[in-house]
Amino acid sequence: MSGGIGSRFWPESRTHFPKQFLDLLGTGKSLIQWTYERFKKIVPAENIYFITNEQYIETLKSQIPESPYENIISEPSRKNTAPCATYFAHKLMALNPNANIIMSPADHLIMDEEAFIKTTLDALEFVSTHSCLLTMGITPMRPDTGYGYIQYDTDGALGKAYKVKTFTEKPNLELAKTFLQSGDFLWNSGIFVWNVKTIMEAIAMYLPEMNEVFNQATTIYNKPGETEAVAKLYPHCTNISIDYGIMEKAQNVYVMPANFGWSDLGTWQSAYDNSAKDYLGNAVLGNNVVIIDAAGCMVKAPNDKLVVLQGLENFILIDTEDVLLVCERDHEQQIKEYVAEVKRNKGEKYL
Repeated sequence: MSGGIGSRFWPESRTHFPKQFLDLLGTGKSLIQWTYERFKKIVPAENIYFITNEQYIETLKSQIPESPYENIISEPSRKNTAPCATYFAHKLMALNPNANIIMSPADHLIMDEEAFIKTTLDALEFVSTHSCLLTMGITPMRPDTGYGYIQYDTDGALGKAYKVKTFTEKPNLELAKTFLQSGDFLWNSGIFVWNVKTIMEAIAMYLPEMNEVFNQATTIYNKPGETEAVAKLYPHCTNISIDYGIMEKAQNVYVMPANFGWSDLGTWQSAYDNSAKDYLGNAVLGNNVVIIDAAGCMVKAPNDKLVVLQGLENFILIDTEDVLLVCERDHEQQIKEYVAEVKRNKGEKYL
């Protein structure tokens, strides 16, 4: 899934060139390039599909040139993850009705690739032998309020997976602390694994109207004219996530606990957490930054611009060609609000 805007990484992430195409950690590769290379070690390259907003198709193709255009699926409008999952399930059902699907965001960070590959192969094996909807759950390391949580039944494992009891979206700090102490909660990674027949049955049961929308194109999937046909159907889809639309309602949902150095890399704070730091805790991305008496700061600046930072503590400083963001790290969850304020006062020029 490669169609998001990543507005919490503004001003680096922009509508015309969003987060998944950026090298946010100074690794030399964008997040989507890392994701593609990771999945190439699990499935053949020809079985890797991207679904992205139509305005990003050429950008995606320029970053993953070996991917054929037929593997880059155009999403006519942003309707959240349920229409995206439903569209692809219908498309794959027409192509291979026995296929298993890994549904993954293109912009997550995985630090332990070997562990990720092993867990993913275990997950594929599980869904190929059980008619279950599987999500990967990450063992929480802190009471984080920025993630969704999955409570699971610690008894009666089905192989390496456990039955899901509840989903909770982004709890407050006290509740997150309670979840951490209980020992039966995991972070929701947003990575789902299922057999195409299993997810099609769930879509028909829990999203029947959306299922009927995509049934109208049954005869044209994977054929000329598919893109045009789906473009006409998409406006009829409800804007809803796969979590709310199916996962929280279905009775055959399981979670596989995992530890592979995961982060959804959703905010500048998460970029700070996953970046190298100097002895004063400053994470600096940029070759021309001078730090004087500053501590705990996240700094990103162009290599050709000299930035001198003095006296700040626990700030985010992101410098781009036309925007400078200076924000307390404690307020970084409010960046979306700042972007909305910019839009109200300055229009869409800086978005």
